[in-house]
Amino acid sequence: MRDGLSPNGTTGTGSGSTGTALSTLFHPRQLSDFWRDIQLSKLIERQLEKERDQLPLWVPVALGFGIACWFNLATGARWLAFISLCGGIVLFAVTSGGTRLGKVLFWFALLAGIGCALIWLRSWSVAAPVLERPIVTTFNAEIERVEPVLARDMVRLTLSTGDNSGLPPRVRVNVPLDRTSPGLQDGALIQLRARLMPPAMPALPGAYDFSERAWFQGLGATGQALGEIRILRAADPVFALSRYRQMLSAHVQSQMAGAAGAIGATLATGDRGAIDEEDAEAMRRSGLAHLLSISGLHVTAVVGAVYLLILKTLALSPALALRFRLPIVAAAGAALAAVAYTLMTGAQVPTIRACVAALLVLVALMMGRSAITLRMVAAGALFVLIFWPESLVGPSFQLSFAAVTAIIALHEHPRIKALLMLREESLMRRAGRFVFALFLTGLVVEIALMPIALYHFHKAGLYGALANIIAIPLTTFLIMPLEALALVLDGFGLGAPVWWLCEQALSSLIALAHFVSSRPGAVTMLPTMPVIAFGLVLLGGLWLCLWREPWRYWGLGPMLVGGLVIATTRAPDLYITGDGRHVAIRNEQGELAMLRNRSGDFIRDMVRENAGVEGEPQALEDWPNATCNGDSCLATVSAGGRDWQILATRSGHYIPALALSAACRRADIVVSERRLPDGCQPRWLKADRNLLSQVGGMTIDLENRQISTALGWTGRHIWTRYRVAARGNAASARPDQ
Repeated sequence: MRDGLSPNGTTGTGSGSTGTALSTLFHPRQLSDFWRDIQLSKLIERQLEKERDQLPLWVPVALGFGIACWFNLATGARWLAFISLCGGIVLFAVTSGGTRLGKVLFWFALLAGIGCALIWLRSWSVAAPVLERPIVTTFNAEIERVEPVLARDMVRLTLSTGDNSGLPPRVRVNVPLDRTSPGLQDGALIQLRARLMPPAMPALPGAYDFSERAWFQGLGATGQALGEIRILRAADPVFALSRYRQMLSAHVQSQMAGAAGAIGATLATGDRGAIDEEDAEAMRRSGLAHLLSISGLHVTAVVGAVYLLILKTLALSPALALRFRLPIVAAAGAALAAVAYTLMTGAQVPTIRACVAALLVLVALMMGRSAITLRMVAAGALFVLIFWPESLVGPSFQLSFAAVTAIIALHEHPRIKALLMLREESLMRRAGRFVFALFLTGLVVEIALMPIALYHFHKAGLYGALANIIAIPLTTFLIMPLEALALVLDGFGLGAPVWWLCEQALSSLIALAHFVSSRPGAVTMLPTMPVIAFGLVLLGGLWLCLWREPWRYWGLGPMLVGGLVIATTRAPDLYITGDGRHVAIRNEQGELAMLRNRSGDFIRDMVRENAGVEGEPQALEDWPNATCNGDSCLATVSAGGRDWQILATRSGHYIPALALSAACRRADIVVSERRLPDGCQPRWLKADRNLLSQVGGMTIDLENRQISTALGWTGRHIWTRYRVAARGNAASARPDQ
């Protein structure tokens, strides 16, 4: 009989037995039995059994993995496919016969699917109208939040416009400082004229995406106030806390001059608006910027100080010490202080995260359990991811949890614990051990934070470990206690001497930041790194920190691979912003040249950081390989064994069609903020308004002929506003030429 179906439905030539065998082999239970027989499976099973106490630490990792996949997949069909895949893994794990590996797969896949669904639901729950195009309008609004940004001579207002204004229900407006008045308080009803525009999308691939952040904050527009602002209704007394924050910030700045007062106000109220950009940059370059963000360090200092103060004060009374459990009383007082400090500093997500962690520590102390553990960190991360899943992709979440996880993992290592434990020894050796612990901790934190800082900010400090040896004790044990004491003594008119001491300490901190940031090689800068490389480094770091057995060192593998990819990634040669107005070219020496001289500090710094260039860019017209006139520039770039001719327009003046077409034919790449006619046909790529409105800003690696776009980086999320190309009208490069 020929090969085929027999009358009884089996295949000819005896294939019925083969089909039965195959169906038996691929039955889920047979697959699970086959998996259990593999030696690697047995090895993993033994390792998971040894690490069973560490498995709960991976709960927030699994949830976060699902959230990260949602952000990177970026389409509904892919999200459904991912959730379906997770469901399939869950069903497969159910048939694993109750093995430890099967349970791990079950819970990881289930939590990953839940994470994807959670952020999907969150993105829809915060959905709000977004302004379609820039407008100038007059409207009434209620002030939700007032943020002084004194370093830029302005005040930032978050406004609720109501349902009948024809505007998005929530907008943010910058008001010049000379147009503000004492009546601009939370809860006040105002009338103003402003120029509003949609939240900005990333200007380049990998650049900061404000539209994403605005979406989850419910902001539908941002803009600038024009003219005077009328107060229609004064603020309600219920908003007294916000006014008290502003009054406290102003009071601190009045007691300490200059940068010391600005940073002192930040430590007291979380108000960073008065910090000069030069000082803020010095803090970032020296690795001390974390001191300006009210988070774990500050909340811990407040909680620790209040706990010890209450405990030691009550212990002075024998009657109280014998009748009450003073640690519980002190922990309750410290918890109230943590909540009050969180509210006073604006209750931002990082501060709330630190407050929750502090409350978990205090609860553990009340229960007599070990307080500072990785389980506490995992519980805090899980809390944040459930209520604010979008925070996972932000630098604040990643930096704070990476730092705390690295610190605890380091100090839980048996050898480090034995090295740093307290013992009977001379004061000099004890002090040396303390300094060494600070240095080692700072070094590990810098290593842990460096890939995150390079991914988000494209730069990282190298001397932060040394600077933090001085800065952290100075802030925790001197500056913050002095500031708190000065505020208390101000009630009796006795705070002036303490304010002077606090000012000197803060001035020392600022001087340290400027000294460290000015050292040669203080900052490492890298161009935008691939997402996969960043993911490998994070995966390796988590594997290294969350396990205890020797297989934890397997995490060094993906870390090294990711680091190698990051180190060998070639910086693009050409940078084009999404509006087509700004073009930057990078030469072989790593120097940047900008098309427009008046590109603005923000655009110039953004391009420079994404290119990984520390020096200031020069004007393209001053470049030896460029020829410019009032309407355009023609530059020659050598890459990939050939010379590339790049033509970029820089004015809105009329250019004759014949002259433009001829110039386009001589160029390999043409860039323009205007819509170029069909007659403009360059040899490789035409990046005009038509194409850029579809894909956003782009970077081009001429040597490898690779184009990266903002759309390719972010995907079509609900907050993106890229125009969909008409069929047959999508412009593309021709890499074969």
